[in-house]
Amino acid sequence: MSAGKVAAAALMLTLALAGCGQKIEGSAQPLGKGGGGESINTDFDKLLRECEVVAADKIGEIIGNAKYVSASFSGAVCMWDIEDAPGGGAMASLNWYEMGTLNNEKATNDKLGYLSGDITVQGRRALQVRRPGDNDSCGVTAPAADVGVVGWWINYRPGSAHPDPCAGAQKLVELTLDLAR
Repeated sequence: MSAGKVAAAALMLTLALAGCGQKIEGSAQPLGKGGGGESINTDFDKLLRECEVVAADKIGEIIGNAKYVSASFSGAVCMWDIEDAPGGGAMASLNWYEMGTLNNEKATNDKLGYLSGDITVQGRRALQVRRPGDNDSCGVTAPAADVGVVGWWINYRPGSAHPDPCAGAQKLVELTLDLAR
């Protein structure tokens, strides 16, 4: 190893050790008992609040007057299984990306090979999205009431007789925007 490399390695080691050798005054406190006097909410009770913006019975009604709607959650997406949807079953999903934009959604859909086109939702530009050759599902994404984007997808059982999934997705987006204001 050259002298320059040895010197650089020694310098990096010295800097790393100096950072680890720092003493912080005080004593450890249990969660929520530290300074500041504010209580900290560790229950995360508002974490899934956006999943509750549209009631399950309303989702079932829009999907096709379904009564058996059960919720689940996966990452940034809220999902509902609709057991008694027209055609035998369906799934609805809501995404609400606080930092999202329609242009980013369009670019992502294009990369996935999805077909997206501009529509108008409540007087503003929105996107209607379909997978090629799939008439059983559709998504609609629109600017959120404050920042970001909100989108709904409806997926009916492939090949089943069902209402237009795009009309349902658009209705759910409109309802979400109304309720989020």
